Amino acid sequence: MENLLPGTPGSINRIRERFNKNYFEQEAWAQNQVICGLDEVGRGCLAGPVVTAAVILPPNKQPSRLLKDSKLMTPEEREKAVEWIDKNCWYSIGIVHHRIIDDRNVWHATLIAMKKALVHLLATSPYTPSKIITDAMPLNLFDTAHKDIPVHYFPFGERRSSTIAAASIVAKVKRDEMMRRMDKIFPGYLLASHKGYSTPPHKRIIRESGQHLIIHRDSYLARLDALEQVIGQEEMALDDEQQSLFGQNESHPIHADPSIRELAQE
Repeated sequence: MENLLPGTPGSINRIRERFNKNYFEQEAWAQNQVICGLDEVGRGCLAGPVVTAAVILPPNKQPSRLLKDSKLMTPEEREKAVEWIDKNCWYSIGIVHHRIIDDRNVWHATLIAMKKALVHLLATSPYTPSKIITDAMPLNLFDTAHKDIPVHYFPFGERRSSTIAAASIVAKVKRDEMMRRMDKIFPGYLLASHKGYSTPPHKRIIRESGQHLIIHRDSYLARLDALEQVIGQEEMALDDEQQSLFGQNESHPIHADPSIRELAQE
């Protein structure tokens, strides 16, 4: 598996090969190094920010079994995992609000948030990672002091890396907390329940009231029905890509209308 390593300084590498879970962590720890993992939450939401997290796991320590895909965990499991992360890891959070998402599109907004999280983390961590891994996002660090660190990205990273899983958990818990607070500021929209996602109750409230909140993403609401369809297509496409890279049943992504797809880079 030498083709996954080491990555030339400053390179951005899309990983297509199959590899064992925590491959990057184990390779780094064997050389007394660490890696940094990043993930995001909230790209497909109608309201609220995109939240990202950057995490460095403690070197040469078995990752907790609590670290797994945040989408597959209960709120209680995520809270327990965050407690472990808070005690054992170095991490930071990056947030971009709905206006940046509208102005720059969600793909670029997510990269901005990831860069924020990473820069904040590396300013406080005692470690400099030998590599940065992300969940399917080609993070570009050329305009930062960390431009020489190679970046590796691959789909469904939270299932292939405990470090990315930890980042997904931190981002999810932080964003859910933010949406619960917003629910108290904007009652009647059930934000604490759906967290801003495009659920039937959320869409019904918007349509029946004829109004939306200042935290709603105008670019999403303008094409609500079309966006919902594309997000579903993109999720299926990513499932297909994961099967191709890490499992069986190889297939190809669905190519949606580019003007809509840019709104929903899921």
